[in-house]
Amino acid sequence: MKKIFALALALMMVLAAFAGCANDATEPTETPVGTEAPEGTEAPATTDNPDAAEPAEGETLIIGGIGPLTGDYATYGVSVKQGAEMAVKEINEAGGVNGITFQLLFEDDQTDAEMAVNAYNKLMDNGMQVSLGAVTSGACIAVSEVSKEDGILMLTPSGSQVECIQYDNGFRICFADPEQGVNAAKFIAENGLATKIAIIYDKSNDYSNGIKENFVTAAADLGLEIVSEQAFTNQSNTDFSVQLQAIAGSGAELIFLPIYAQEAAYILTQAQSAGMEQTFFGGDGLDGIIEKIGADNVSATEGVMFLTPFDPNADEQNIKFTSDYQAAYGATPDQFAADGYDAIYTIKAALEQSGAKPSDADFNEKMIAAMTEITVDGTTGTMQWDASGAPSKAAAVVVLRDGAPTPYTAE
Repeated sequence: MKKIFALALALMMVLAAFAGCANDATEPTETPVGTEAPEGTEAPATTDNPDAAEPAEGETLIIGGIGPLTGDYATYGVSVKQGAEMAVKEINEAGGVNGITFQLLFEDDQTDAEMAVNAYNKLMDNGMQVSLGAVTSGACIAVSEVSKEDGILMLTPSGSQVECIQYDNGFRICFADPEQGVNAAKFIAENGLATKIAIIYDKSNDYSNGIKENFVTAAADLGLEIVSEQAFTNQSNTDFSVQLQAIAGSGAELIFLPIYAQEAAYILTQAQSAGMEQTFFGGDGLDGIIEKIGADNVSATEGVMFLTPFDPNADEQNIKFTSDYQAAYGATPDQFAADGYDAIYTIKAALEQSGAKPSDADFNEKMIAAMTEITVDGTTGTMQWDASGAPSKAAAVVVLRDGAPTPYTAE
């Protein structure tokens, strides 16, 4: 049994929505799968169940997703949605699973926890049988509280805070925040990137706080010195002159950014303008920084490093996925698109392993049990899950060169 937090703490987490919520309300977007997936995409390899049920002709598995499709952080929600759409199209075009076809519905939550819960309830009213939780951590924690009551499988592509999967029905595709903080500190120490480090983090954001706290602890154990900690909030996330000025006089050799690409774009351009030459290193939230910073400022990203489980050029599968995503959407996929894609193929693997049909009375129990029995060779790595709901897979570090991510190699 996973750790269940006290009611008061859970309620606080529900209200602590992900930073940067959009102010202008829009109608939630219920999105059945639309764009045709390109032909020939190589699907992630999944385990097969030789005892799978006979084809359930005519049945449809309804999968519901929630994330920001509007507002400052829409990049992440749109990427997850599009990656999931591609996978659903591929699976259906290949005949589904034992005759079961997939349908994806997706709602906009504008990174707001209350909107995410409302979106979840709407999806349940529309027949959702498997939930993708929510894209961002604060919203996902809120959704986890209601999904546990319904008992359906909840597989978040990118909700990285530990509490996102605190209940038995919760699983994730991405790394957890503690892992990112620890892995970042280890990589910096082991590769001799710096010994004196400054941090700029969003103290109003669950994701940022989680990575930062674990990074600080791991850094101390590894003999790294934190010379400056500079915070901001979602109410002051465009002008970083004060933080950068403080860091400039701190002796920091590297600036750690456990934040998202929107704020990182401001920081990098302002640091470049100030003539700062420190190395920048971040978590997976920096994926997509090239698009956020724009072509005119892309030089500010040169040499920036970040953790990611997704390398577009890692192997033939990822190269094909990247090419087909570009053809379908006119954009290069980031980690969040890969997370969404892998989440759908993980649901496929669980359905195959369980032999379940959506109409089964014990469908939820079968799907949740199957999650700890499968292996998925996805675009973000080879994944297996234990009862905690967390995947086991390796992290990689990429460095931005000439506006493109490349694998890190020691100089």
